[in-house]
Amino acid sequence: QVQLVESGGGLVQAGGSLRLSCAASGRTFSSLRMGWFRQAPGKQREFVAAISWSGSNTYYTDSVKGRFTISRDNAKNTVYLQMNSLKPEDTAVYYCAATERIISPGAGPNAYDYWGQGTQVTVSS
Repeated sequence: QVQLVESGGGLVQAGGSLRLSCAASGRTFSSLRMGWFRQAPGKQREFVAAISWSGSNTYYTDSVKGRFTISRDNAKNTVYLQMNSLKPEDTAVYYCAATERIISPGAGPNAYDYWGQGTQVTVSS
């Protein structure tokens, strides 16, 4: 089993920045492919970003390219999502996810096996 705990969410004005963190335990972190997803009220959970085991490969959904950066620190068992130039449409609960399987870069939620509890991000206009 893998336990994931997100932190770093909050309320920010449009144009501002937040950094989300996700601490993992229970497996060798460097064996996990990590992803960030988000879910706005009334909408399905959607892919935001993913990072490979080593951190050398990253992938983003089009709406966040150039604004969000996913990274990981395998020594700290932590994955990050730096979010800049935030927009009101980025408002959602953000979830950290993990899998040990080989999956496609932009794989959807069903490809991931482990999930955090989520952290709320609210961007005011």
